[in-house]
Amino acid sequence: AKARNFVHLLHSIQITPQLFNDHDNDDNNNSKNTESDGDNQTMAVVCKKCDRVSALLNNLNSMKCSGVGIGITREELSHVILHVLSLVTATITTTSTTTSTTTSTSDKDSQSSSSSSSSLLHTVSSSARQQVSVRAVPLKIAERNMNLYSAKRSFASAPAGAAYGQTVDDFPSIVIGSDGLITPQGPFAEAQAQFLQPDEDSVRSLSDSLEKANMGVVAHYYMDVELQGVLTAIQKKQLETGQSRIAIADSLAMGDWAVKMCEDGATSIACLGVDFMSESVATIMARNGFGHIPVYRATSKSIGCSLAESAEKESYRAWLQKGQAENKSVLHVVYINTSLETKAVSNSIVPTITCTSSNVLSTLLQASSEVPELKILYGPDTYMGDNLVTMFTAILDANWDDARIAKDLHPKHSRESIRRLRDNIDVFPNGNCVVHHMFGNEVVKTVKQSYDDAFVTAHLEVPGEMFQIAMEKSLDGKGVVGSTSDILGFISKKVAEAANEVTAKNITEKRRLKFVLGTEAGMVTSIVKSVQDILDKAQCSLVEAEVIFPVSSEAVMGDEDSDLGVVPGVAGGEGCSTAGGCATCPFMKMNDLDALSDVAELVIQNSNEVKLKSHLPPQRLNGKKINGLDAIDLGSEPILFMRHFMKENLMPPRLLQKVKENN
Repeated sequence: AKARNFVHLLHSIQITPQLFNDHDNDDNNNSKNTESDGDNQTMAVVCKKCDRVSALLNNLNSMKCSGVGIGITREELSHVILHVLSLVTATITTTSTTTSTTTSTSDKDSQSSSSSSSSLLHTVSSSARQQVSVRAVPLKIAERNMNLYSAKRSFASAPAGAAYGQTVDDFPSIVIGSDGLITPQGPFAEAQAQFLQPDEDSVRSLSDSLEKANMGVVAHYYMDVELQGVLTAIQKKQLETGQSRIAIADSLAMGDWAVKMCEDGATSIACLGVDFMSESVATIMARNGFGHIPVYRATSKSIGCSLAESAEKESYRAWLQKGQAENKSVLHVVYINTSLETKAVSNSIVPTITCTSSNVLSTLLQASSEVPELKILYGPDTYMGDNLVTMFTAILDANWDDARIAKDLHPKHSRESIRRLRDNIDVFPNGNCVVHHMFGNEVVKTVKQSYDDAFVTAHLEVPGEMFQIAMEKSLDGKGVVGSTSDILGFISKKVAEAANEVTAKNITEKRRLKFVLGTEAGMVTSIVKSVQDILDKAQCSLVEAEVIFPVSSEAVMGDEDSDLGVVPGVAGGEGCSTAGGCATCPFMKMNDLDALSDVAELVIQNSNEVKLKSHLPPQRLNGKKINGLDAIDLGSEPILFMRHFMKENLMPPRLLQKVKENN
């Protein structure tokens, strides 16, 4: 998948084999070749590992990202990506209409930060020297994750003075006012806002198709903003006449809504999210007696997830095996945002229970209260795990006494047990979400400097710096850390409180509540709907809510003057497009309006069984066994353990027995 994405990247920015030199030297990884060209010379630094990329690029048109093998190793792929990014991160300013040769340079920082990186290509023809000026951009490679997803965000903004060397002082935002008025501020916000009031023809057309197909729709908060706007409009109309078969929710609630729709008579379910979500929805439906009702994804293509993929590597299994071997009582708490295969393999190695960002804290507290010396392996989300450890440390440092811990955290815990729990958590070190990874130092700095008066929300998956701000603010009621549902609930609660206060105290001055949205930007549709409903119900015209989208200057913007078509930097001072720069998930955006409409039409026509099957959740575990046990049952068990805990507020007896047997 990473190889195909890489090829797609090269194809989209029109990088050609001419950017690479064919010469090589058997004695060295790099060789220098000097050619005379009039009074000047062309110097080329040739990289051995990049030599093979020419063949790859020559085959671009025939491959068309169809999944044909490109025949390069993971090491070569990672290495070539670094070189290509260096080419992309050069601004090419053409001062003549004459065709010119492209130049690339490397920043020394990139060479020192990557063991696989060598001297970058540096080719400048004499005929182009008067026509092309190049400004190189530093390339910073994350030491922890050498993969396409992190690399895509690894280039930094150029020095001041460059065409794209801008800093982000003001984030884009959407202001939600009285009478449903929406005021976007900035191009990215404008792009989001235009779909908050969807086209009526689109709403009518999709609504008719879903009704004819007798199809329910469960969708995640992060999906495509246009589709989310249309579904929200359909949902509103359905609720006016009865029960809706549209649900926009977090990954856990999606399964519950699907079951309710099946009970209401739906004969198919469209699951709009990434692949592990459709697997989870299908599993929950099957365990509730609706395994015969098909779950369809919006596309026949794989809809991946960088976080889920991090748990599918050998390193994750090795980490689990090490934890199981070194500890007597051990429990693996795995984030639900993983594949069914990951859950099955993990459960075959060590007793496993799934969790969500909503219940992860209570899961850790309850498990450790029932098995005091329990070693907890948490994965694969490194940021979330580290943030939980930080939270426990903050509680201890704030000198919470036993009474407060029992009252506000868990009735069977004390300072001593919280300290023991914190020290017994082992966090997987190499997993993160590409969206939440964006909330790093640069974004945090702007939040601190420019948005000190704002409420700060942060998903548990964000890096520690952003988490710290939100957690500190939460102690004063000015922030929240948690799941998407927690964030939505917090914003709704604050708006409702403000509206009630204005009404009760006869306040005549307009109030604007600012909320920094520390999660995927797709949340804005549900936030806008909730705020509008609250203000409309309260008949309050003096309260506004401003949703602020944090952005990073590590963005790619379009540049019509560039031969590449895109250059790194900040578009309009904010680093955003409708699907990049801001916190937007490219995988979730594969769920779009056309894709859902096509699936509904396939169900209505019922004439292409093969194509419909390609929209089903991944079937990797069908008919497979692990250690003699059915793989699907093994993968489903951790989910069922979680469901039991959520219902009974106790760890399942079967899970405790497995922990004891493992001991």
